[in-house]
Amino acid sequence: MEPRFFADCQARVAADLISGRWPMVVLYSLAHGPARPGELRRQIGGISQKVLTETLRRLEHNGLVERQRYAEAPPRVEYSLTTAGQDLLVPIRALGDWATVYADRLPTENKP
Repeated sequence: MEPRFFADCQARVAADLISGRWPMVVLYSLAHGPARPGELRRQIGGISQKVLTETLRRLEHNGLVERQRYAEAPPRVEYSLTTAGQDLLVPIRALGDWATVYADRLPTENKP
């Protein structure tokens, strides 16, 4: 019997972790090392501070990023990938490779 994509399927759980417009982008942006929220916003572009904060909190809650707070004045915060977040870059990069090949062939909201 062929596997199905049931609600409790492990693959579906994983897909839920990165669903939405920003989680994969934020994870990919952290691929080269820790970054402060302002750096991430500049690097990503088009993401509001509120949405970035919500996305980082969700990724932290799910164990994909770590938040490091430094006791300085003014306070400094950096985010970095956990081991699970680093491992998740493998399928994210594979999806990016797929998109490079097929994106122009797919219908989008901007195309007729």
